[in-house]
Amino acid sequence: MTALQLISHSPEQTQRLGLHLGELAQASDVFLLTGNLGSGKTCLTQGIAWGLGIKEYAFSPSFIIVREYYGRLPLYHIDFYRLDHIEEIVDLGLEEYLYGNGVCVVEWAEKGIGVLPQENLLINLSYISHADRSLSLEPKGERYSQLLKSFSLDLETWS
Repeated sequence: MTALQLISHSPEQTQRLGLHLGELAQASDVFLLTGNLGSGKTCLTQGIAWGLGIKEYAFSPSFIIVREYYGRLPLYHIDFYRLDHIEEIVDLGLEEYLYGNGVCVVEWAEKGIGVLPQENLLINLSYISHADRSLSLEPKGERYSQLLKSFSLDLETWS
């Protein structure tokens, strides 16, 4: 499946999109988020957390790199914002998160794309206007193509 292009008209709509992704998520899923500061990456992650049955509010882990949350599956919320060199990412030893039994959401994934799992769902968020965001969901691998097909069947549930 090719990339799916969506428009979100509010932070709440972005969260609902994430909620639906979280409901479809399986163990070992990796969601790579790219986009400018304030483009909605953390809003999307909050929705994914809720879709996994996590009751906590997901905050950006910019200052601590990784936050762990527990629901139907563990969510590992990773943020590369404060990292400047790929060597810093490699030195973090994130393999247990990235290849474990939880769901990984990586913000600012473009900073570490060369060392992250090649099979993933790449989600680029970008500004359109004050509240509107464009989301491009690009599956890399069969698992993510299937996830996106399942997601596409239900698009009306989040709009």
